[in-house]
Amino acid sequence: MWSFLGRRVVQMIITLLLFQAATFFLIDAQPGDVSDLLTGNPQIPPSERQRLKEQLGLDRPVHERFVKYILNFYQGDWGVSFTQYPRPVTDIIAERLPRTLVLFLSATIVSFYVGFVSGKYLAWRRGGFIEYGSTIGGVALYTVFTPWFALMMIWLFAVTLGWFPAGKFLSPIKWIGAPVDANTVFIRMIWTTILASLVALAGYWFSNRVEQRYRTLIRLLTLLLAMAGLIAYWYFSGLGEFAWDIAKHMVLPILTVTLIAFGGTMLLTRTSMLETLREDYILTARAKGLSQKQIRDKHAARNALLPVWTSLVFAIGFAVSGGIVTESIFSWPGIGLTLLNASLTEDIPLAMGTLTIIGVMVLVSHLIADIGYAFLDPRIRVH
Repeated sequence: MWSFLGRRVVQMIITLLLFQAATFFLIDAQPGDVSDLLTGNPQIPPSERQRLKEQLGLDRPVHERFVKYILNFYQGDWGVSFTQYPRPVTDIIAERLPRTLVLFLSATIVSFYVGFVSGKYLAWRRGGFIEYGSTIGGVALYTVFTPWFALMMIWLFAVTLGWFPAGKFLSPIKWIGAPVDANTVFIRMIWTTILASLVALAGYWFSNRVEQRYRTLIRLLTLLLAMAGLIAYWYFSGLGEFAWDIAKHMVLPILTVTLIAFGGTMLLTRTSMLETLREDYILTARAKGLSQKQIRDKHAARNALLPVWTSLVFAIGFAVSGGIVTESIFSWPGIGLTLLNASLTEDIPLAMGTLTIIGVMVLVSHLIADIGYAFLDPRIRVH
């Protein structure tokens, strides 16, 4: 296992270097540079534009700039943003990456769980109106045009019903005179939600070790305890209204991404489960007299999980880049929207920083997928 991990890490480093080289030269090959932003103001002389180029190092040859960038990058210096000068790239990414991760990880995890469970039951009880209707709905969600679907969600829930805000990260008027900034509240929301989730998971783990008749009660009480603790913290902290404002702005983007991802996960699980049910070991399990629940959950569903696991891990890896469309429509100031704006304005350090984060997440997701196979399928070994 360790030799396998060592080889994969070396491969990942080499791949990341090649990826950085390709993206750097492609971004630099675009016509113009960030100094073109000054040409919109006729009062700015050409000498100021040349001074900006020299200050940002844009007057040097591209290969020299690339070598210097790579050397600085792996020393922890990712440069400063051209369009938000002199703000460091690491500060911008640290501010906006959590927003994208929360948005898409929440949607991915929920859609994976609900899609896997529903797809498993649809394949097990094949036939009937429920399966046909669910399959048609899953195909519609999986193939829907994302920008159109997002706009329809805004029209229905924000414009027509008025339940949620149409976009943005927060309501600026509400935050006038706020005792803390929005990022502080958002980070606290992340940590409190993680702690509440750990409490709920601990209750679920403990319930599996008691008698069957007490399991549901323990799980329900633990869930209520976690929710009560979460509500109590925000109520007594005096920041509840600000956390609620951010939470309301998150609902529509998360719901949109969850519905689209749910359709694909459900269809993939259903197809994989149907193929697994035709295997000989399922017939053997039936012949042994095992219960239907054991055959479905311990034999069929576990092997059907392999392609779904791959889809989940890769979806998490591409969560950052996949957020460009959704974040643009909902004006969500995450890393995807940051990447789009940086690429359009040729903010090379910021674009390279965000693209490198995407590359690292994709490479790590491939490694996690390979390791996960070894635990999900005993027939698979890594050497």
